[in-house]
Amino acid sequence: MDMILQSALPDDQCGAPRLPGTMPCPPEGWLHVDDAYAAQMAYRETLLTEKTQAVLFDEARPASIEVLEEALKLLPVLEFEISTKAVTCPDRRRVSIDWDAPLRTLGHLVQEDICILEKQGDEHVLTAAVLCFPANWRLAEKVNRPLIGIHAPVPDYDKNIARRVQRLFDGVQVGRPLWRFNKLHYADADLHQPQRHRITEDMQFVRSERQCILRLPETDAVVFSIHTYVVRRD
Repeated sequence: MDMILQSALPDDQCGAPRLPGTMPCPPEGWLHVDDAYAAQMAYRETLLTEKTQAVLFDEARPASIEVLEEALKLLPVLEFEISTKAVTCPDRRRVSIDWDAPLRTLGHLVQEDICILEKQGDEHVLTAAVLCFPANWRLAEKVNRPLIGIHAPVPDYDKNIARRVQRLFDGVQVGRPLWRFNKLHYADADLHQPQRHRITEDMQFVRSERQCILRLPETDAVVFSIHTYVVRRD
């Protein structure tokens, strides 16, 4: 499984703030193509075909359509070729644009997992996602739950952090996304890790997620994009 994920961690991880700290992200910086693109996309295609219900929940249609529209604006800069009906990817796959299945389409185009959160009352709720590469969580357990419910199993996610994260989601502005990194240790390099298990510092592989938070201009939904890197420890 190593071949799926071996790619260097990006330079902007150096000096990254400790969670839940964030830093400004360029408007186009929530999508990225790295040297693991072809292998990761092959794995995503397998998961989207064989484990559709586990990795895809696309009920927030207006926001899902909008995030696909926003992504299509950026992809030419990343060496994608766009036509009205299809996209030719950097690995030369041709993906049809299906506006009836926007997140499925996006899941076949980009390495990032995409979570959509919409404000309901005082909290943002996870209303749609394509999540091929989870880290210790299952999409079915989190959909239609607010931020504090999503993070319920996380020991350090107390009420103080919950308030700070909610303020972050309330305050992120259109055209001014934010990013942050996390770091986890795993016994193997598999990107698809929905099961919860004990993680210790002596495990062979380091997994880091570059997480971006951006606001969509039309629906006002917040997108949480996750680009995952796995490298073997030195």
